[in-house]
Amino acid sequence: MQSVADEKHETASIEGKPVIDARRLVKRFGGMTAVAGISLVLRQGEMIGLIGPNGAGKTTLFNLIAGSLKPSSGEIWISGREVSQDRPELRIARGVGRTFQIPRPFAEMTVLENVLTGAQDQDGERLFANFFNPGYIARQERAAIDKARSLLSFVTLSGLENEPARVLSGGQRKLLELARILMADPTAILLDEPAAGVNPALLETIMERVLELNAQGKSILLIEHNMDMVSRLCSRVMAMASGRYLAEGTPDEVATNPAVIEAYLGGAA
Repeated sequence: MQSVADEKHETASIEGKPVIDARRLVKRFGGMTAVAGISLVLRQGEMIGLIGPNGAGKTTLFNLIAGSLKPSSGEIWISGREVSQDRPELRIARGVGRTFQIPRPFAEMTVLENVLTGAQDQDGERLFANFFNPGYIARQERAAIDKARSLLSFVTLSGLENEPARVLSGGQRKLLELARILMADPTAILLDEPAAGVNPALLETIMERVLELNAQGKSILLIEHNMDMVSRLCSRVMAMASGRYLAEGTPDEVATNPAVIEAYLGGAA
């Protein structure tokens, strides 16, 4: 029987509302330009693949959108608000969550505790709230735990909730990181190489969960070198090389584009 991830996903109409609108982004590090005038629009319910050879500037573009880097020039709009100078936590509050190519969970904390670190606006973190409204704080904490457990079930890690995160495999750590960012209820998710270092069985699970999130209306921007995964998940792909825009279109159109072949293979194809 064909799995969910084997079915070609249909993205939202191009009339969907922009969730992320990056305009003419430039990022320079001294004399090196890592991102050179890139524009990208991720619309509500879309899943876009972002591809390119190592050093293309893909992760730098992610860092600009997520807020860990600020652009040298250009604008970033999230859900209709210009956020180019906002801190990362403010981008999360606006609905953008991101994962990393190499997840680094809190190794000695339990799997459940790691997921709970993704909860936002917890009144229990405020000193006086614990004294003046302890009943409300307790209810809020119970709700957060229930939500975290539900997300662990979603990512198939329920049986490990009381284990320290250090026991998880690389693929399980990627699923854990996905659960953690979902605690913040993002409308858009930036996934940085979710297939890297993951065994085939867990990769299938990751793809199925990503498809399900997209079907729920989450907008997803995916960096990935695994072109089979990109073609199975995304209807639209953008290619970069040396910080610059190369091509955009369906996975097949981009994979056969001469400029993309040149960037990946130096014309050897």
